[in-house]
Amino acid sequence: KGYAAWVHGVPMPEGAAGLAPAEGRIDLPLAADWPRRPRQRMCPERGKPSVTLWRRVAVDAGRGWTRLALEPLTGRTHQLRVHLAAIGHPIVGDPLYGPDPAPAGRLLLHAEHLAFEHPGRGEPVRFQVPAPF
Repeated sequence: KGYAAWVHGVPMPEGAAGLAPAEGRIDLPLAADWPRRPRQRMCPERGKPSVTLWRRVAVDAGRGWTRLALEPLTGRTHQLRVHLAAIGHPIVGDPLYGPDPAPAGRLLLHAEHLAFEHPGRGEPVRFQVPAPF
């Protein structure tokens, strides 16, 4: 799976300065936030392992946004949304984890690449749809 998203701010790997390097890894365990369902939360005690790789694609300094390419290595509910909010860079327009409604009227997160083995034929199936934003 490969996703595109616009996030608030400019993400940086831990210990980095300036605009380089332009990629990182988020490794935070996630669990259901039962009192606030359907929200999920970071939970070191009871959370399941969750890993997301990110790469900076573009920075829109005027808006204070960064476009990221995202690759979830695990598939937890709301994983990309929770991970990015947890590092201080929520996805633009996220009504659950972000600070504002989307200027485009939607969450600016899009699955650009999906690939899997066809369950009946065992053949690889691939889809690629560029983000409309």
